Amino acid sequence: MLGLLIEFLPFSAVADTLRIATYAAPLSRDGPGLLARDLIQRDDPQIAAIVAVIDGVRPDILLLTDFDYDLDGVALAAFAARFGGRYPHQYAARPNTGLQTGLDMDRNGKIGQPRDAQGYGRFAGDGGMAVLSRFAIGKVRELSGLLWRDLPGAVLPVLNGAPFHTDDMLAVQRLSTSGHWIVPIDLADGVLHILAFSATPPVFDGPERRNALRNRDELRLWEALLDGVFGAVPDRFIIAGNANLDPVDGAGDRAAMAAFLARPDLQDPMPGTKTAHWPNDDGPGQLRVSYVLPSVAWRLADAGVAGPAAADALAVDLGPHRLVWVDVMQ
Repeated sequence: MLGLLIEFLPFSAVADTLRIATYAAPLSRDGPGLLARDLIQRDDPQIAAIVAVIDGVRPDILLLTDFDYDLDGVALAAFAARFGGRYPHQYAARPNTGLQTGLDMDRNGKIGQPRDAQGYGRFAGDGGMAVLSRFAIGKVRELSGLLWRDLPGAVLPVLNGAPFHTDDMLAVQRLSTSGHWIVPIDLADGVLHILAFSATPPVFDGPERRNALRNRDELRLWEALLDGVFGAVPDRFIIAGNANLDPVDGAGDRAAMAAFLARPDLQDPMPGTKTAHWPNDDGPGQLRVSYVLPSVAWRLADAGVAGPAAADALAVDLGPHRLVWVDVMQ
């Protein structure tokens, strides 16, 4: 049985809470259909280890931010089946990752490559998002089709004093790397809205800072939503996902993340807690990149991060990310 290491933050235990989690578990494969194959065969040790991590936390609602999408939902249904009926409700939509634009978006002289897609992806659906829930999911509102240029105050990449993207590129380039979803969850006492996203890493680009600027604006989309730019703000919401941005360390606009965490309409249950670890010899070390941020309408009960125990991590590669969870109550 896979061991589990769970770190708790200093909240008192409270009964009848709702547990929300996000996990950038490595559930993406090298081609379309391969994740569904591995899940159906049920003999992949990495998947078994991921299931064990989730089983150890038992969230009521879980957002996965590196899960390959398939049109018929075969992979997601097979993954949900690993939890014995705990998650009868699932949601996934076609992500922007791997959705080709037909243009040379990175301006390297070639088209049809992963960086020419709406969001980096080796194939359509590569590393998308998925929601598992104990409770019914209502009609999801997506902001994933918003063009980057149409975000109020968008800061677009510039190279040598000129726009990096042509007008044709800007006319198709979406802001969301994977997606921005507003997911209504039907609870006994009303509706909870999960604001789900998975942003691009603010690295792997050139002097135009295409990824760094996009990463910042993917966070700003939520700022615009919470400021009422896209209509009424949900009464009870929780932002969840992989912002790929640490407020203190690493690359990207750290000050932007710090300012976002300090918004008066949000609560930060675990300031300073690192949620991922890339080895220092070829990576940035420990960073906080995944978040579960309740609105002030909720009372915090508990929070933490979870991952495999050290001995198990040596046997199975679960990638750099850990599961992040928060318990809330009304």
